Amino acid sequence: MRFLVVDVGNTSTALGLWSGGRVSRVAHCDGGFSEASAAAADLVAATRPDALAYVSVVPKADARWRAFARRAGLQVRQIGYRSFGASGLISIDYPHPETIGADRLADAAGAVSRYGAPVLVMDFGTALTAAVVTRDRVWRGGVIAPGFPLMRDYLFERTAKLPRMELGRGVAPKIGRSTEEAMRFGALVGYRGMVREIAGTLSRNFGEDFRLVATGGFAKWALKDIGMDFAIDPTLTLYGAGLVASWRQEEGE
Repeated sequence: MRFLVVDVGNTSTALGLWSGGRVSRVAHCDGGFSEASAAAADLVAATRPDALAYVSVVPKADARWRAFARRAGLQVRQIGYRSFGASGLISIDYPHPETIGADRLADAAGAVSRYGAPVLVMDFGTALTAAVVTRDRVWRGGVIAPGFPLMRDYLFERTAKLPRMELGRGVAPKIGRSTEEAMRFGALVGYRGMVREIAGTLSRNFGEDFRLVATGGFAKWALKDIGMDFAIDPTLTLYGAGLVASWRQEEGE
């Protein structure tokens, strides 16, 4: 089957076509459902997929995407924690698996498929998330920390003079010699320190030499010059969603 794969996040939506084990025609939309659904409609018209494979951390958007799928004549395969046991890709060892973000599980399944296990997946979006899959392909849990947008917006909203720093561009200066440079140094250098500490602590906690995989809109910027062997995989979530959906034998949840 060919899937319209959609990843609905808190600040943006990614979508693409999953076919034959590959993701193509990827688009990123920052304008909410209206912009994302327009891009999805164009993709459906151009590629004629069979179904919608959908991961979301925004429950209020679910009904709108299901309605979109009905109008487009697509089956719906919303990816949730129950989807993963049937896939054979990973199993889940977690007290309340229903609370795990479907995007985090899609990241993990995609990473195991592409890079093997054990693997540590970090997703650099609105939040920074990390997920651990051990050598036996079991999802053990993870980490959630503030992402660049949350850190930037909190500084802007809670201080009188700090500007809203532009994200995703520029490098850390030798030292901040302006307010903008000082904020950029703190964001990039401080963030890399957090990434190193998270990865190092998890490696020690589990006694594993994890394969390091990163995805999300800020991954490339955050990890530049970090000196760690990360595979940066921009389509990982969409790939994982399509991969798991392709294993599903039933429609929907």
